[in-house]
Amino acid sequence: MVDAIVSTHRKRGQRAIEAVSEGRVKRYRDFTVVVGYDDEYIVEEGQCTCKDAEYNLDQSDPTERCWHSLAVDIAEALGEIDYHDMWYSEVREFL
Repeated sequence: MVDAIVSTHRKRGQRAIEAVSEGRVKRYRDFTVVVGYDDEYIVEEGQCTCKDAEYNLDQSDPTERCWHSLAVDIAEALGEIDYHDMWYSEVREFL
Protein backbone atom coordinates (compact mmCIF):
# COMPACT_ATOMS: atom_id res chain seq x y z
CA MET A 1 0.00 0.00 0.00
CA VAL A 2 2.83 2.39 0.89
CA ASP A 3 4.54 1.77 -2.43
CA ALA A 4 1.33 2.48 -4.35
CA ILE A 5 0.72 5.74 -2.47
CA VAL A 6 4.29 6.96 -2.95
CA SER A 7 4.32 5.84 -6.59
CA THR A 8 1.14 7.78 -7.33
CA HIS A 9 1.63 10.86 -5.15
CA ARG A 10 5.45 10.93 -4.77
CA LYS A 11 6.67 13.37 -2.10
CA ARG A 12 3.14 14.30 -1.04
CA GLY A 13 2.35 10.62 -0.49
CA GLN A 14 5.47 10.15 1.62
CA ARG A 15 4.61 13.16 3.77
CA ALA A 16 1.06 11.86 4.24
CA ILE A 17 2.33 8.48 5.40
CA GLU A 18 4.72 10.16 7.83
CA ALA A 19 1.90 12.30 9.26
CA VAL A 20 -0.28 9.25 9.85
CA SER A 21 2.54 7.26 11.44
CA GLU A 22 3.31 10.21 13.73
CA GLY A 23 -0.34 10.58 14.83
CA ARG A 24 -0.77 14.03 13.30
CA VAL A 25 -4.28 13.44 11.89
CA LYS A 26 -6.80 14.62 14.46
CA ARG A 27 -10.58 14.62 14.36
CA TYR A 28 -12.52 17.07 16.49
CA ARG A 29 -16.28 17.52 16.75
CA ASP A 30 -16.28 20.12 13.99
CA PHE A 31 -13.21 19.43 11.80
CA THR A 32 -10.51 16.98 10.84
CA VAL A 33 -7.11 18.60 11.19
CA VAL A 34 -3.65 17.60 10.03
CA VAL A 35 -0.75 19.02 11.95
CA GLY A 36 1.74 20.27 9.39
CA TYR A 37 5.28 21.55 9.74
CA ASP A 38 4.31 25.19 10.28
CA ASP A 39 0.58 25.14 11.03
CA GLU A 40 -2.52 22.99 11.34
CA TYR A 41 -4.72 22.49 8.28
CA ILE A 42 -8.43 21.74 8.16
CA VAL A 43 -9.46 19.01 5.73
CA GLU A 44 -13.13 18.62 4.83
CA GLU A 45 -14.43 16.32 2.10
CA GLY A 46 -10.98 16.07 0.54
CA GLN A 47 -10.48 19.84 0.46
CA CYS A 48 -7.67 21.41 2.48
CA THR A 49 -6.92 24.91 3.72
CA CYS A 50 -3.18 24.72 2.88
CA LYS A 51 -1.45 26.93 0.30
CA ASP A 52 -0.40 23.89 -1.76
CA ALA A 53 -4.03 22.93 -2.34
CA GLU A 54 -5.00 26.51 -3.00
CA TYR A 55 -2.25 27.51 -5.44
CA ASN A 56 -0.38 24.49 -6.81
CA LEU A 57 -2.93 21.80 -7.53
CA ASP A 58 -5.29 21.39 -10.46
CA GLN A 59 -8.70 21.25 -8.76
CA SER A 60 -10.20 19.45 -11.76
CA ASP A 61 -7.71 16.56 -11.42
CA PRO A 62 -8.71 14.23 -8.53
CA THR A 63 -5.25 12.66 -8.44
CA GLU A 64 -3.65 15.98 -7.50
CA ARG A 65 -4.05 16.26 -3.77
CA CYS A 66 -2.06 17.86 -1.00
CA TRP A 67 -0.43 15.61 1.53
CA HIS A 68 -2.83 16.73 4.27
CA SER A 69 -5.91 15.41 2.45
CA LEU A 70 -4.04 12.22 1.55
CA ALA A 71 -3.12 11.77 5.22
CA VAL A 72 -6.77 11.99 6.26
CA ASP A 73 -7.80 9.29 3.78
CA ILE A 74 -4.91 7.04 4.81
CA ALA A 75 -5.62 7.52 8.52
CA GLU A 76 -9.32 6.76 7.99
CA ALA A 77 -8.51 3.60 6.03
CA LEU A 78 -6.13 2.39 8.74
CA GLY A 79 -8.21 3.51 11.72
CA GLU A 80 -5.37 5.80 12.81
CA ILE A 81 -7.24 9.05 13.43
CA ASP A 82 -6.60 10.69 16.79
CA TYR A 83 -10.10 11.53 18.09
CA HIS A 84 -10.71 14.48 20.41
CA ASP A 85 -14.13 14.99 21.95
CA MET A 86 -13.96 18.77 21.76
CA TRP A 87 -14.49 21.56 19.26
CA TYR A 88 -11.44 22.49 17.20
CA SER A 89 -12.64 26.07 17.06
CA GLU A 90 -12.18 26.19 20.85
CA VAL A 91 -8.79 24.47 20.77
CA ARG A 92 -7.54 26.78 18.03
CA GLU A 93 -7.94 29.79 20.35
CA PHE A 94 -5.10 28.39 22.50
CA LEU A 95 -2.66 27.82 19.65
